Amino acid sequence: MWRKTLLRIPTHFGRLVFLASLRDPATGRYGHDELLRLLGNEDADRTLCRSHHQVFAEWLGFSLAEQKSDLDEYLQTPGNSRYATHYRNLVPPTALDVERQLYLTDLETLMGLLEVEQAAALPVRAAYRLQ
Repeated sequence: MWRKTLLRIPTHFGRLVFLASLRDPATGRYGHDELLRLLGNEDADRTLCRSHHQVFAEWLGFSLAEQKSDLDEYLQTPGNSRYATHYRNLVPPTALDVERQLYLTDLETLMGLLEVEQAAALPVRAAYRLQ
């Protein structure tokens, strides 16, 4: 049941955002109404924490090109904002320092690429308006 819920989110980055949103920053515990009802507090927290780390690890295993493609797809989905969740808050608490650093380096590289792409697209858009 939980896998089906996650698979409805089309991108790994979207799943990462979703799972991070289920973690209460004040307590560090995860919660999802349906899982809480089915499993109870402890098992739901453990399941969600494990899912968060698994999706995080899968995303880290992607090449930079695959990460960019996944992030592009996430950003093109209506309702998903580039600034909706600060990317630093998406790291699961169980991540190792090396995983955290790799993630941050990859995301900062991808964000730089997005800025370059957007800057390059602006003159093209302006040229079309002038014609």
